[in-house]
Amino acid sequence: MITLYDCATAPSPRRARLLLAAKGITYETVEIDLRSGEQLGEAFRQINPQCTVPALRTEEGPVLTDNASIAAYLEARYPEIPMMGKTPADKAEIASWHWRCEFEGLMSIAEVLRNTSPAMANRALPGPVDYAQIPQLGERGLARLKQFMVTLNARLENRDFVAADQFSLADITALVAVDFARIVKVKPDEHHPHVVRWRAAMAERPGMS
Repeated sequence: MITLYDCATAPSPRRARLLLAAKGITYETVEIDLRSGEQLGEAFRQINPQCTVPALRTEEGPVLTDNASIAAYLEARYPEIPMMGKTPADKAEIASWHWRCEFEGLMSIAEVLRNTSPAMANRALPGPVDYAQIPQLGERGLARLKQFMVTLNARLENRDFVAADQFSLADITALVAVDFARIVKVKPDEHHPHVVRWRAAMAERPGMS
């Protein structure tokens, strides 16, 4: 049985949960309390020295310690419902837009939150090492996030999915970014009608609400 080290309130493990749900994979969950700093404790360091969630203990035994390796493993281990494309062109398109949704969307939110929240003082980057906040990065992150919403809206015009005319990993990462943006008071509105339409359609998919 696969085991997911999770945190129900965090965006990164949500990506793994949505991918597991999309592929119809059964798994066990171990909840890690990020608010109390459980991820930095010695017990969890033995599981994932990066001190981050998600982490996935595979059926074969090894623990995968980031979303990139988890997605690669699940796609190869459970290929029946492809989430990273079938043809070379589709794989490339999905990879490109997945990267953009992560870098332009999720990372910009992280810049805002981790560089402006008092709760994140000296925790400007995840992981075992403390880093000081840089307030200017918070300002830049907010500008990047607003531009990401514009970019995603333009991309979704006349499209049902972010990439390759199929529900994919790119949609999952885009959805998590759009939803998590609310924590920094950004959300799609009448200026982003295609994002609003797409998000409503995503909510109708099993496990995606």
